[in-house]
Amino acid sequence: MSGGTTPEPQRLDDFGASPAAMSRRWAVFSDRVMGGVSVAHGAMTTVHGRRALQLTGTVSLERNGGFIQVACALGDPPGTGIDARAYRGLALTVRGTPGPYFVHLRTADTRAPWQYYAAPLPVSPEWTHVVIEWGAFRPASLSTPLNVSSVLRIGIVAATAAFRADIAVADLWCEP
Repeated sequence: MSGGTTPEPQRLDDFGASPAAMSRRWAVFSDRVMGGVSVAHGAMTTVHGRRALQLTGTVSLERNGGFIQVACALGDPPGTGIDARAYRGLALTVRGTPGPYFVHLRTADTRAPWQYYAAPLPVSPEWTHVVIEWGAFRPASLSTPLNVSSVLRIGIVAATAAFRADIAVADLWCEP
């Protein structure tokens, strides 16, 4: 940001692409990668009148599990990251059933698969605009404070409790 001007929002995804595009942009996975038994499904679909990314499934705490996730590599090409220092945080248009849900970020500082920065993601049964400021993200399995100069990946996560997850995101951008 130069000269005190506010940047335009940086759209990360509006989920308007065809359903086939999901496999190229968003990956769905669960705690099964580490021996858990949670079940995850992701789809680009229409939810309550809006094109959205929808994550559904069952979060189970059995066998040391406890998460399902849909994640997207950021940058062009994907995985090179984005510099989000000019923004105050993330904004999402979201709806869902009771969670807990989170947004996870991976940066140049998160080298191990179990390292990330997490912030709670509040949802309601109606479409809601949510802003999560960078200061709300807490490090997991690392002590380095969040540095948004190189955000490599974003994830929408259902975790930490056994429950039936259903969350949809219709817009995602960096908020000035």
